[in-house]
Amino acid sequence: MTPAKNLGNGLRLIVLIAVAALVAYWAGARWGPRQARNAEALPAAMETAPATAPTAQLTDEEAVNVRVYRQAAPAVANIVTRMVEYDFFFNPVPVEGAGSGFVIDSRGYILTNFHVVQEAQSIEATLGDQSRYAAKLIGADQRNDIALIKIEPRSRKLTVLPLGDSSALQVGQRALAIGNPFGFQSTLTTGVVSALGRTVQTGQTTFIDEAIQTDAAINRGNSGGPLLNSRGEVIGINTAIFTPSGTTAGIGFAIPINTAKLIAQDLINTGRVHRAFLGVEVRALSPGLAEALNLPVEEGLLIERVTPGGPAERAGLRGGNRAVVAGMRRILIGGDVLVAIDDQKLATQLDLNMFMNKKRPGDVVTVTAYRGQKKMEVRVTLAER
Repeated sequence: MTPAKNLGNGLRLIVLIAVAALVAYWAGARWGPRQARNAEALPAAMETAPATAPTAQLTDEEAVNVRVYRQAAPAVANIVTRMVEYDFFFNPVPVEGAGSGFVIDSRGYILTNFHVVQEAQSIEATLGDQSRYAAKLIGADQRNDIALIKIEPRSRKLTVLPLGDSSALQVGQRALAIGNPFGFQSTLTTGVVSALGRTVQTGQTTFIDEAIQTDAAINRGNSGGPLLNSRGEVIGINTAIFTPSGTTAGIGFAIPINTAKLIAQDLINTGRVHRAFLGVEVRALSPGLAEALNLPVEEGLLIERVTPGGPAERAGLRGGNRAVVAGMRRILIGGDVLVAIDDQKLATQLDLNMFMNKKRPGDVVTVTAYRGQKKMEVRVTLAER
């Protein structure tokens, strides 16, 4: 073969290789994966050089973020739940859910949201160092959306997050959230405490009382994770977002850690929450119903039933004694109407639930009620449900 032919063949080979490479690139761009897959934070042992850069290169704000993250991330859990549902043809369908949690005790207790582990048949917790554990549900408070699960650390020493004081919070102070949004483990977002004392209704009878509002980004998968202050103390449990789109809109809500502390202590000690109980079933009055029943007030809670032997009955409060149908609803009338408790107005079931949420069995409260046209005040000693 002549040198000219060799050169021509060589050029053709180079062109073919170049064309093949371009086709492969186009095919990969067109048909290949277009989203990140198996993306996760690196374990501490695999951190790259920038993660260990001297703090002198950071601003004061960045240094706080880095310090809090390094302290807290090992204690934040990625919680995966599994259960079996059945389709239209009664075939079993495995269902998997995910959320976050955080270690509060060296024995392996982890706080999270109730809705993260609700109805789960198995629970797995992966900590920040990538260690995985089977977890079991210790107990839950559905009303406050709080659950306690436990792992068995065996001889491993767990990182435990210190719990702060949510009653000392101020609007404007720094807030940091760590969790697993959309499965991206150990994600840090930052913001501020945007507002305090919000009441966020999450269901017919469930709510976050005195919620902490924050603009730190909270997304699906962050539920149950910690909201931290600049000292690395937990000030809340990230629980809900206000969003028209399903993703963060800069309005997130966390359960105050002071609420969670009491519930966690009950669950650790006894496996259940010691909830105060008044012993009434009530219906919120409307102006039309109040007028139809010739009641002296337009707002309040009509007692339809009292629990036999319960606190309300023992204090002398009465339930309904005859049934009527109003607007296709069957209502028991003739009972007392609650209008306030410890001078706090009662207009809805939520008002009563929020008040009772702050009470403990054995507390004594003063109930203001009407019996017919007569106003009365009754002292009631709350019992345990």
